[in-house]
Amino acid sequence: MKIEVVTVLPDLFKSFVHLGVVGRAIQSGKLDFDIVNLRDYAHDAHRTTDDYAYGTGIGMVMKPEPIFEMFDDYLSKHPHPWVVYPSPQGERFDQKKAFDLSKRKDVMFICGRYEGVDERVMTIVDEEISIGDFVLSGGETAVMIFVEAIARMIPGVVGKYESVENDSFYNGLLDYGHYTRPFEYRGMTVPEVLRSGDHAKIGKYLLKDALYRTMLKRPDLFLEHELTIEEKAALLELFKEMQKGC
Repeated sequence: MKIEVVTVLPDLFKSFVHLGVVGRAIQSGKLDFDIVNLRDYAHDAHRTTDDYAYGTGIGMVMKPEPIFEMFDDYLSKHPHPWVVYPSPQGERFDQKKAFDLSKRKDVMFICGRYEGVDERVMTIVDEEISIGDFVLSGGETAVMIFVEAIARMIPGVVGKYESVENDSFYNGLLDYGHYTRPFEYRGMTVPEVLRSGDHAKIGKYLLKDALYRTMLKRPDLFLEHELTIEEKAALLELFKEMQKGC
């Protein structure tokens, strides 16, 4: 998969491209990642990429010329990418969106700054995506979130793909609780079933825990989730256990 990030602040990504999941994805060759400095397409002495807004004069807006020239230059050398503009006006980003984007061959993120980009730039944008109902000074930090979530979906990037499949939201449920050694710490112990070696029992326990956590912490997710037969059976078992404990 190939990803380009168009930004006026390329230095923000210096550590990002070398560390963690994204760094491993790039180093292994599973992710072709490129930072495009938008100022390279500004022709004045100050490499200006923004100007005052028409009408109100309030705030600065990213100029159309550098963005269009960058895009024309890219198309002269590469096939047409899927262009994403991070924006609070876009569809909310989630695990499904990360998975969908990971299936595309080439995704270009255009990072706005200040009041955003000149509206004419939206003619080359395929999709607006939001990380939430709040405002940032630019799209760079949002793009870092997008790229890491996408990189995890690329087969072979995370050591065991099962760990990706068990992540919160991957299957519509929150993740179950995790434990490691020591078995007992400050009077708190790891559930015995997790040490039993019985994979069937462990699987049931983890599923019940994921269902319980989702109902308790994110009832909105639970109500939207279509239960499988296995999940329904786990819920019935969970309710019986709760009744016994009453």
